[in-house]
Amino acid sequence: MYIHSVDMNTTENPTTSDNSIIHLRNVALSHSDGPLLKEVNLDIAKGEFVYLIGKSGAGKTSLMRSLYADHKIDSGEAVVCGFDLMHIKRRQIPMLRRQIGIVFQNYRLLKDRNVYENLAFVLRATGWKDRSEIDSRIMKTLENVGISDKAQAMPYQMSEGEQQRVGIARALINNPTLILADEATGNMDPITSSEIIELLQSINRNEGVTMLIASHDFMMIDKFPSRVICCEEGTLVCPQ
Repeated sequence: MYIHSVDMNTTENPTTSDNSIIHLRNVALSHSDGPLLKEVNLDIAKGEFVYLIGKSGAGKTSLMRSLYADHKIDSGEAVVCGFDLMHIKRRQIPMLRRQIGIVFQNYRLLKDRNVYENLAFVLRATGWKDRSEIDSRIMKTLENVGISDKAQAMPYQMSEGEQQRVGIARALINNPTLILADEATGNMDPITSSEIIELLQSINRNEGVTMLIASHDFMMIDKFPSRVICCEEGTLVCPQ
């Protein structure tokens, strides 16, 4: 694993160290039924592509949510994109989340808006105002994920793979440092799953966006190998 020195007091003007995007030391998480994960130690460097595997209920989703301050960390050290999550202020959470793109299993698209408006909604919500800049950014991002011809399509008119490409475009739209994908291919057939993982790897390789991919699709992991970490027995381990 990568180990980096991190200034744990820096939250007001967050900065990311030269390589570390995620830095966790002795992190503990719990849920309503009690302890979930403990002694979690993890470093992910800038530009890495990492799989997070584990059985259902092992804590993958809770760990992913904790990285964008949506699940409370009970104890330990946690720095993501330069933000100290143990001391982050409420007003800083939107700044953290602007550096993180999230890809969901069930897409979470706005069903009453076309693809263009789904992406424009995100840009407007994060402070974009100039219509020409919004239009340019949307079309460039749709081109990057291979669906530039779908800008006016409604979600119900699209295949599952196309909808997930919109989900990836939404994650990319604000030029994030880190993308978190939680079972991004969970509902897909093997061919479509391959296309989505290949797209994520291409984005990682060509744009340098760090990727953490929660998955139980071991066929895809074998087909597109990279570093693997595992939620197992209440902590993280690194399979050999």
